[in-house]
Amino acid sequence: MNLIIVESPAKAKTIKNFLGKDYEVIASKGHIRDLPKSRFGISIDEENHLVPAYSVAKENAAIVKEINALAKKSETIYIATDEDREGEAIGWHIAHAIKRDPETLPRIVFHEITKTAINHALENARKIDINMVNAQQARRILDRVVGYKLSPLLSSKIQKGLSAGRVQSSALKLVVDREREIKAFVPEEYWTIDTLFKKDIEATLISHNNEKLSKLSITNKKQADEIAESVKADSFVITKIETKERKSSTPPPFMTSTLQQTASSKLGFTPKKTMMVAQALYEGVKTPSGTSGVITYMRTDSLNLAHEAVSAVRGVIESRFGKKYLPDEPKVYIKKAKGAQEAHEAIRPTMLQFTPEVAQSFLKPDEIKLYRLIYERFMACQMNDAIFEQQSILFSGKNNEYRAIGRKLTFDGFYALTGAEDKDKLLPALKEGEAADIQKISQEQHFTEPPARYSEAALIKKLEAEGIGRPSTYAPTIATLSNRTYVTIEKKQIIPTEMAFTVTEILEKNFANIVDVSFTANMEEKLDEVAEGENDWQKLLSDFYFPFLEQVEEGKTNILSLKTAKPLGRACPKCGEELLLRSGRFGEFIACSGFPKCKYTEQVESEGKEESEKSNSEPSDEICDKCGKEMVVKNGRNGPFLACSGYPDCKNTKSLNVEEKVSLTPCPDCGGKISLKNSRRGPFWGCENYPKCKFISKFEPSTIKCKEKGCDGALAKRVYRGKEVYECIKCKTRTPAEEIN
Repeated sequence: MNLIIVESPAKAKTIKNFLGKDYEVIASKGHIRDLPKSRFGISIDEENHLVPAYSVAKENAAIVKEINALAKKSETIYIATDEDREGEAIGWHIAHAIKRDPETLPRIVFHEITKTAINHALENARKIDINMVNAQQARRILDRVVGYKLSPLLSSKIQKGLSAGRVQSSALKLVVDREREIKAFVPEEYWTIDTLFKKDIEATLISHNNEKLSKLSITNKKQADEIAESVKADSFVITKIETKERKSSTPPPFMTSTLQQTASSKLGFTPKKTMMVAQALYEGVKTPSGTSGVITYMRTDSLNLAHEAVSAVRGVIESRFGKKYLPDEPKVYIKKAKGAQEAHEAIRPTMLQFTPEVAQSFLKPDEIKLYRLIYERFMACQMNDAIFEQQSILFSGKNNEYRAIGRKLTFDGFYALTGAEDKDKLLPALKEGEAADIQKISQEQHFTEPPARYSEAALIKKLEAEGIGRPSTYAPTIATLSNRTYVTIEKKQIIPTEMAFTVTEILEKNFANIVDVSFTANMEEKLDEVAEGENDWQKLLSDFYFPFLEQVEEGKTNILSLKTAKPLGRACPKCGEELLLRSGRFGEFIACSGFPKCKYTEQVESEGKEESEKSNSEPSDEICDKCGKEMVVKNGRNGPFLACSGYPDCKNTKSLNVEEKVSLTPCPDCGGKISLKNSRRGPFWGCENYPKCKFISKFEPSTIKCKEKGCDGALAKRVYRGKEVYECIKCKTRTPAEEIN
């Protein structure tokens, strides 16, 4: 009997189905030997080398015992963990855990879990790559050093439960820096002069008085009025008509980062969810021919594709779409970033006959969505480019010049599979020398927008561009930031919390190298060099560890404590020590000053919160209609509001409108009174009969009714793109104000 050791039970089951009785396949379920959880676990030897104290955790003892028992009965023991540094190290640790020399165990690798790939791997076994193992050891020790030395310092100086990490803290700084840009942003005013020439041709003003205009050239209304008057007085002639061929290039196949980004934008998947679903597709799912992996390994930064796979997909493309959709030569994609693992493959389907249409009957809803994305991207990357005919018309006057641009798809290429993202914008047939009359001209005021917050996909793209982390770390890094409450994710935007700013500022001041993007990226390059045998891992560790330790010691003295503990003048009901109002990760709470001996705590909703908020409360003439106690005025995130003074026993609140605005228009749903109210998302008009009537509108309804067929909704006056319009609160139809008036 032969033994194959993999990481995942699902993978073990799939491989076992391929190999039959001569092979036993068992899963280690990830790392079975690691640094201890409860202590630092790293010592310094006489040569100033960092020596890790690996051990088998209690929960892994049973699986080690099982592997050992099977190993004793086996003729050959194959290490078949994932083909990356992590997998290489897991295999090395397995060998040590079962007391075997890693040098003596054959190591097999495969990019896909299919019968052909497994048999090929068994025929081409190699030894464990100690350079890759050392690179993983160096990364693990670096992360342990930063985590165990820096996190306690932050907890002692700011608040308990905080953490820092080599990649995590750099990623957090990117998020915080973006928020700083947004807060510091000063909008710039600019105006556009939208012009419609004859035959409804939309054109852009490109020069005025022989000066070229950019987007921000017209900076105020006076300037816009002057140019608009000049345009109205001008006469235009078509001076140039140009037609050029433009190509829309085929997209490259997926690697980890681009799969996560595309799944986020097209499917709404988080990076974590994308990797979970991809893992299932890789390890094995049901297919018409039995359980099999249907995509290649999903943690990769390579764009390479196997020759056999490319040859097969070219045949499918020609058969399905015809020869004109097939390039003369296969397309080759190369990732130019340093450190890309070009020995790996891009993410692709393993069985082209397992089309998304066939897969629909075998895969779960999320699996089929992601599989279709991968399958179609792989096919598209080997098809011909789409070709457009770009049209350009130049309208020239005495003092002004306009350009109109259109385009027409002349060959759909890979769009035949994926669908075209942009519609044709056709220009009418015109001739040079023709006069061109203006149908309509309008001016519109705009303001520049601040940079957008990162989405998860955008942050991954930034991390990859900066060289921070590797394919396996993108999703866990974002998950850690969220779990540690450093960021919140709302409407796909990553928003840093106040704690994120506090932690980042302290790290910038005292540990600039930890949050510095270039330092972190440079460390990744050094780890790559270790994996390639070009750098000594112990020297890399020593060069970082000893200076870092000095920084930590200086931080203990130089960083001022931000912890607050306010005495409440009450005794702990458990031990009699004084109770304190403290700040924690989730806000304020009450704790015993005798901690850690006494671990008594209370929620801040009791007396402690009253004490802390007295200064923020003002008396009012209102009486609570639920308990009869006096109501007080408090300040919330949406401004002042009324709250019962009997809180927390009575949690009654009321909105406080100093000058309540009541609409003259009755509620269109029930006829009740409509008034202006406040919410977390801003002011809105709501019905007094809520919750029986749930009418709401962002704008105040008028008494004017919508004239659209089948709609009797009230029209609300608002400003849209700098112009006053009336918008129906039901069908959202907009009508210019001048047409209503």
